[in-house]
Amino acid sequence: MQGIEIRGARLPEAEQVLTPEALDFVAGLHREFNAVRKGLLARRAEIWARLLEGERPDFLPHTRHIREGDWKVAPCPDDLQDRRVEITGPVDRKMMINALNSGARVFMADFEDALSPTWENVVRGQKNLIDAVRRTLEYTSPEGKEYRLGEKLATLLVRPRGWHLEERHVWIDGEPVSASLFDFGLYFFHNARELLERGSGPYFYLPKLESHLEARLWNEVFNFAQDYLGIPRGTIRATVLIETILAALEMEEILYELRDHAAGLNAGRWDYIFSCIKKFHATAPIFPDRAQVTMTVPFMYAYTELLVKTCHRRGAHAIGGMAAFIPSRRDPAVNERALAEVRKDKEREAGQGFDGTWVAHPDLVPVAEEVFDRYLGDRPHQKDRLREDVQVTADDLLDFRVPGGRITEGGLRNNVSVALQYLNQWFSGNGAAAIFNLMEDAATAEIARAQLWQWVHREARLDDGRPITPELYAQVREEELAKLGGRDTAHYREAAEVLDYLVLSDSFIEFLTFPAYERLLQLEMVPG
Repeated sequence: MQGIEIRGARLPEAEQVLTPEALDFVAGLHREFNAVRKGLLARRAEIWARLLEGERPDFLPHTRHIREGDWKVAPCPDDLQDRRVEITGPVDRKMMINALNSGARVFMADFEDALSPTWENVVRGQKNLIDAVRRTLEYTSPEGKEYRLGEKLATLLVRPRGWHLEERHVWIDGEPVSASLFDFGLYFFHNARELLERGSGPYFYLPKLESHLEARLWNEVFNFAQDYLGIPRGTIRATVLIETILAALEMEEILYELRDHAAGLNAGRWDYIFSCIKKFHATAPIFPDRAQVTMTVPFMYAYTELLVKTCHRRGAHAIGGMAAFIPSRRDPAVNERALAEVRKDKEREAGQGFDGTWVAHPDLVPVAEEVFDRYLGDRPHQKDRLREDVQVTADDLLDFRVPGGRITEGGLRNNVSVALQYLNQWFSGNGAAAIFNLMEDAATAEIARAQLWQWVHREARLDDGRPITPELYAQVREEELAKLGGRDTAHYREAAEVLDYLVLSDSFIEFLTFPAYERLLQLEMVPG
C-alpha cells in the first residue's frame, strides 16, 4: 500500500474491492505504464494542433507493410464466437441483471460513457462485477421486487474508461491514477481466474483509441497483467471501438498490435461523429442537425464498409453500432415508427457483413436478433464475407458533406435540451439517461455540445436565415431550462454553467467530461 492514497469516502463495498493486493496490482500498472500513457496523450494534442492548421491525415506510409501483410488475429474463444446481438449499459446492479438475462449474446458492462464516475458508482460497479462473475448478483427494489440471474446469461465484457481520463479518488506516488488502469486492473485482478475456471475469460471493450500506439500500450498492459497473475498470454480478449476518425485510418494497425488479444472492432457511431466534428471543428463543413447525420451519409458509410472489410480480412468480428431507441410504454405509434427504423438499421448492418450489433434496451434484443438470424442462420458469424469489393480512401473518410443537410430551430433546441438533461443526470450520478425516447450517454451529449460550439463559432445559420449567435444560444438555453423546471431544479444550475463553458469558450474543449468531472468532484467534496 506504500504510495497509495484513497481520497474517496469509505464505502462498505471497498473491503472486498479495494484490497491491499488489488491496489498493489493497480499501483504496479500505474508505475509501469502511466508515463507512456501521458506521452501518448501529449502526442494526441500535437496531432490535433496540426489538423487545426490544415494538415490532412492519411493512412500511415510507414505501416504499409502491416496493411499489405498476411496475418490474422488469434482464434476467438468459444463464448465470443456468436455475437449477433450485444446489449450495453452501466455497472448498475439492476441494469446488469436485466442485461445479462436479456437474451443478448454479449453484455458490455460500461465504466465509460454510460457511467457517471462518482466514487460510489465506480466502487459499487466493481463489486457488482465480482458478484456477476460468481453468479451471486441479485437486487431488491425499494418496492420489494426481486431481480436474480437466470440460467442462460450473456457473455460479459467490460469497458474501462479511456486513456484520457483519471480516477481522482485514488492517487499513487502523488498523482491521480489512470482511470483506464484502475477500471481494468480491479476487474482483472478480482475476476480473471474465476472467469477461466467457469469456462470464460477476461474480455474487454477498449474505448476512444486514436492510434495503433495506444493499442500497443493496451497490449503491453495485458501482457504485464497476465504475467503478474501467472495466466497464459492471450487469455485476455479485447474488442476495440473505432470511434475516432484517426483510429479509422489505423484499423489494420490497431488489430495488428493487439493480434494475440484481439476479438474484433466495433463501429462506435456516436463518438465517431463527435470525433469528426471535434478534430476538424474549424475547417470541416458545418454539420447539420444530428438527426440528419445518418449511417448512410457518405463518410459514415465509408467508415463502416472499411471496418467490415478490415475485420474479416484479419479474422476478427465486426460489430455494428448502437440502436439507442427506448420503447415507450405509453405510445404504440412512437414504438412502431422507431422499431421500423431499428430494423432498417440492422438490415443495413447485416447486409454490409457485420457479425453482430449493439442495442441499449432489452426490448430491442429480439428485434435485432430476428434480422441477424435471417442473415446468419446457424452460423455464428459471417467472417467469410471478405468484402473485397470495398475500396475506401482517406478522402472518402474525410468527406464530411451531408447531402441536403440543414440546421433547424428544432435541431438547435434538441441539442441544448439533450445536453442540459444529460449533464443534470450525470451530476445526479446517472450516466445513461432516457431522453426523448433515446438512450443518451456521454457520446451523444458530446455531439450536441460540439455542434452547438461549431454553430456559434462558425457563424452558422438556421434554415430560416437567422444567424446562430451567442445571444440566440443563450435565449434558447433559458427557454429550454424553463421547460425543465429552471436552474434551481435538481442539478440544472451546474448543467447550464458547464454547457455555457463548453459552448462559449473561444477554444474547443476536448472532452465534455473534463469540466464535468471537476464539477462532480466539487459536488462530492473530494480534495484536489
